[in-house]
Amino acid sequence: MSYELLAAVDLGSNSFRLQVARVIDDQIYPLDGVKETVRLAAGLGHGKLLDGASQLRGLEALSRFNERLRGFAPDQVRAVATNTLRVAKNAPQFLPQAEAALGFPIEVIAGREEARLIYVGVAHTLPNPSSQQLVVDIGGGSTEFIIGRSFEPMALESLYMGCVAFSLRYFPDGRMDKKSLREAELAARRELETIEQDYRSLGWDEAVGSSGTARALLDIMELNGWCQGALTREGMDKLRSLLLRVGDVNRLGVAGLRPDRLPVLAGGFAIMSAVFDAFRLERMSFSEGALRLGVLYDLLGRYHHRDLRDATVLQFVRRYQVDQRQADRVHATALKLYRQLEPDAGDDHPDLHLLSWAARLHELGISVAHAGYHKHSAYIVGNADMPGFSRMDQARLARLVLAHRGKLEKVNSAAADLRDWPLILCLRLAVLLHRSRDDYDELPLRLDRSGAGYVMSARAEWLSASPLTAASLHDEQRLWAAIGIELRLRPQRGKGLSAA
Repeated sequence: MSYELLAAVDLGSNSFRLQVARVIDDQIYPLDGVKETVRLAAGLGHGKLLDGASQLRGLEALSRFNERLRGFAPDQVRAVATNTLRVAKNAPQFLPQAEAALGFPIEVIAGREEARLIYVGVAHTLPNPSSQQLVVDIGGGSTEFIIGRSFEPMALESLYMGCVAFSLRYFPDGRMDKKSLREAELAARRELETIEQDYRSLGWDEAVGSSGTARALLDIMELNGWCQGALTREGMDKLRSLLLRVGDVNRLGVAGLRPDRLPVLAGGFAIMSAVFDAFRLERMSFSEGALRLGVLYDLLGRYHHRDLRDATVLQFVRRYQVDQRQADRVHATALKLYRQLEPDAGDDHPDLHLLSWAARLHELGISVAHAGYHKHSAYIVGNADMPGFSRMDQARLARLVLAHRGKLEKVNSAAADLRDWPLILCLRLAVLLHRSRDDYDELPLRLDRSGAGYVMSARAEWLSASPLTAASLHDEQRLWAAIGIELRLRPQRGKGLSAA
């Protein structure tokens, strides 16, 4: 397997970050990452001059990055600097020292270019980038707003407000009360007035947050049970009450929250609260993609104008040397069986996509070991970096792959989503029918619902001529009965297979 290493360095206003990634079949796979909490914006004085302490923190961080980047060619690394170095008057004096410490050139990028790169990074993590997205990235010194569709940004803006600057200005030493929070929110709303009307006119299908502030707020809400997988207005209201009750972010003591996020949490919350109000949001999902990933894809110079999950599945099939013909057989049969159960399901039905991917990936684990290969397949699908797939997507896909053979009890407790059972059944039957790795001119089995269960119809003559398959279908009935789901095999006379 050949691959090429690329690296992105993000000199942010709060943190400096290094991301090393490998490129396989035009997909970016994170390999290694380093984060240094430099808090550069905190060293920006009233005269917009970086103080010596913040410069020293930055140079020390870049020197550590330099060690990791030894051996990289110049065209393998791209380093970008954002808001603080955009506005610092002594940035021209600092940058040569920074480049010497890092060992690579550093680009100070404009606000809208930062927004574009953020969108490229986020779009490459979205399961359906063809829908219209509002992306909000709250950084240390600025906040970027993007509306985009299908990897193409439609509106880009960078506003001069960030979690470090707001925390220092309105919440010194982490103290928060109603007055200071209200002042911070009003200041953020004044900044947002310049874009909110145009952005609301463009509209969006989904709001997405990226980077540290959104991640920290989501972590707190999830740890308290206020939301699951996305920021919500209800969760924001509960967090507001908690912050005002505690009165000091340093006393939050939230287990699992990185300590370096606490000093800038109050400012980040105030900005996010204003964003929710200005854009009338009820929900905001979170994306792991951000500036660094966008820089990597920009460095690669290639954008994927298709569903990333399809591209990722194809790459996994190639990487793990899956038998493509067998995967195609199982894929075609599983989808035919599912359409028998759900004749109204369109090509874009999400469950149909999930079944399609599971059929193509079910034999991944054979490259590890044939014994228990379905377990290896499920582990790979559930734990690998799969661009475009959310962790929830991967967990559900892994469950289908694990359940495609063997006893069903192993997934019974995990399959809380009732939509999984018909998908599992279609995949299992497709694998069973193609056990001999051969093709059918006509599908010998029809699958229908029967009350809360299912019925399999097959010609009696075919069952007599296929004793091994017939025995396997009878075994399948017993396996489903063991988890309380009825599955009946009904032999039929004649040429055609009628519906139940």
